[in-house]
Amino acid sequence: MMVLSDQDIVKYLETGKIKIFPQPDLTEQLGSCSIDFRLSNVFRIFEHSKHPSIDLRAEFDLANLMRKVVISEGEAFTIQPGDFVLAATVETLEISDDIMARLEGRSSLARIGIIVHSTAGLFDPGWVGTATLELGNLGRMPVMLYPGMRICAFTFSKLSSPSRVPYKQKPGNKYAGQIEPEASRFRRDQQ
Repeated sequence: MMVLSDQDIVKYLETGKIKIFPQPDLTEQLGSCSIDFRLSNVFRIFEHSKHPSIDLRAEFDLANLMRKVVISEGEAFTIQPGDFVLAATVETLEISDDIMARLEGRSSLARIGIIVHSTAGLFDPGWVGTATLELGNLGRMPVMLYPGMRICAFTFSKLSSPSRVPYKQKPGNKYAGQIEPEASRFRRDQQ
């Protein structure tokens, strides 16, 4: 698999194989082989004081374990040490059926203990939607995160051939078209 360079990312944006909305500021967001996405103002926080555990076999909606928080313009979201919250990108990403994307954390944030994804960094060919970020604070100090700040980067790779069933056409896809951070839909896996 070949990782796209900055030149190829621009070419793919121009041809529509990669679509990003709103259109990114390439002078600020384009790296040598990646493009930065920004943090939205919507977060989902676990209501850990209301629920003793998460039972993945239980008959309830995992979204009920979380509370939605919307941060006003100019305000910060403070993530405490040890906290885990869901957030989303401002930008919506759509990729063609012969491209895959990888979400990567930013080194500047990792150096102060902020992770932006636990394991879900792969975006299948045919993905469309915002990225849900799995934010964690591994550090010892609270960190203030501001909506609009560059939070993660995407890299892109060309597949050897187009995917036969792109993600958005997959019968069991759980997250295509999402516009806010989505709670786990793990329960849909158990039929």
